Amino acid sequence: METVQSGQRATQPGAVTAFARFVLCGGGVGLASSFAVGALASWIPWVLANALITVVSTLLATELHARFTFGAGGRASRRQHAQSAGSAVAAYAVTCVAMLTLQQLVATPDPMLEQVVYLSASALAGVARFVVLRLFVFARSRSQAAGTVRAARALPATVVGAPAPASPAELCRAA
Repeated sequence: METVQSGQRATQPGAVTAFARFVLCGGGVGLASSFAVGALASWIPWVLANALITVVSTLLATELHARFTFGAGGRASRRQHAQSAGSAVAAYAVTCVAMLTLQQLVATPDPMLEQVVYLSASALAGVARFVVLRLFVFARSRSQAAGTVRAARALPATVVGAPAPASPAELCRAA
């Protein structure tokens, strides 16, 4: 029984551990993405650069979250990728609004200011995304695993009573 519980903890991290892993994985991907968006935006419009980098980073981050952050035990399913993409669309909207607001307020923003605004918006969206991923996207995997653990810990029932009837006639009367 102890190994089942230890295995459960290893595959299903608590909220604090999952959040720390989320920050490590998602933050690392997000930080790399912010520089990639800035570099790509020098060749194509910023909104398009942000969209392309968001798609690539969402695919990468969802795989990392499935394997490491939320302990789903393997690759992310298509359903998980699709649901994660929905939260990424919301994050994309938040970063776009933040950057467009910055461009309206500051005619020629400094690249450092752009990074601060982009990363701040990404962090805000990231916290909301963590909640969505933990409670909805990867929740089914955790509840199925918890059900398996509960079934493995079930104690056998002891039946006390008369012995089972032996002949077919006794079986018919018992039914």
